[in-house]
Amino acid sequence: MPGAGFVIARRLALERSGGNSASLAMDLLDQWQYMQKTGQWRFTPPTHVIAALRAAIDQYHAQGGQPARLMRYAQNCDALVSGMRALGIKTFLPDALQAPIIVTFHAPPDPAYSFGEFYRRVRERGFILYPGKLTAVDTFRVGCIGAIDSDSLRRAVAAVAEVLRAMGVRRFAHECQQ
Repeated sequence: MPGAGFVIARRLALERSGGNSASLAMDLLDQWQYMQKTGQWRFTPPTHVIAALRAAIDQYHAQGGQPARLMRYAQNCDALVSGMRALGIKTFLPDALQAPIIVTFHAPPDPAYSFGEFYRRVRERGFILYPGKLTAVDTFRVGCIGAIDSDSLRRAVAAVAEVLRAMGVRRFAHECQQ
């Protein structure tokens, strides 16, 4: 399936790049020159990608642009974090460092907890979690972005609570965590 990518380059650098591409399909200079001359892609155009991008940009503007989107993400993050904390699950980052995009949580230190089983059961309830493999600390992550709202995150928290109860998880934080 054809796709599209964005290139940000100085025109002079692009013009001087001739002969550097080892791939016909990835020859940025040739594609740019062809587009300038004909207004077309050299190969099969990614019409589905461009149509989807146009629709996403229109939706973004209709919903209020960057300020409105950031506000929705922040509300989502607040709903998620407050709900998880009410369950006893601690965030990995302090609030002052937390961005409203994806939140990392400490995994419960309970012997009944297994991320694989936790993931599977939460997914069965309609929510996807991400493993927290970014640190040596056992964590998992939850996204606050996309076509969701704070009610979606509250339902995700309810699913997490239901799954942890069903798994028999009773201990949610290490003794040394605050």
